[in-house]
Amino acid sequence: MPLIPEEPQIHESAQGPRATPAGGRTAPTPRPVPGPRPAAPPRPGRPGPRPLPAQRTPREPAKSEQPAPSVNPQIQLIPASVEGALDAAEEAVDLLLDSGRVPGDVLVITTGEPHPWAAHEMSFGETAYWAQHDAGDDVFYADASVASRAAARPVVVVAVNGGADESVATVLPLAMGRAGALLIVCGDPKQIDSVLGAGV
Repeated sequence: MPLIPEEPQIHESAQGPRATPAGGRTAPTPRPVPGPRPAAPPRPGRPGPRPLPAQRTPREPAKSEQPAPSVNPQIQLIPASVEGALDAAEEAVDLLLDSGRVPGDVLVITTGEPHPWAAHEMSFGETAYWAQHDAGDDVFYADASVASRAAARPVVVVAVNGGADESVATVLPLAMGRAGALLIVCGDPKQIDSVLGAGV
């Protein structure tokens, strides 16, 4: 019977692979599984489907476009008494974590008594304490006596919870140098101003 032009032609290749079982018997030809239809070619005058955007690698900006490196982090002062500075620092850390900061982004430095976590970790020895620091996956607490050994982190929180003015005067510039994006200082604004001037 001749093919009618309206009827689709079924080519032999559309029947799928023919299986030849052992023993020479002819197996029935498996039926093709319907799949997604190929996209029709665009008609003249009409655009076809839009291609997916290509992954672009960011271009290197020209020297004149290079942003100047950020030298100073943003500084935030949280007024607190010497007795309340540690609690204020804890609240600041909680807010940072609640807002999406990763724990490993945060370094807390105390100027007076060590934070209870630092004291607890130091009880296992300095090696274990600094291994926590090097892992970089949690908030790290250091007191003024060891803060210079701590590596830079995006956020540094300083609890001015005591210590001599000389200790505070040493810790604050150190903390500013360790903070990549944000420095939070919790303490008496008058003491902080007297140590750093009006810069904080």
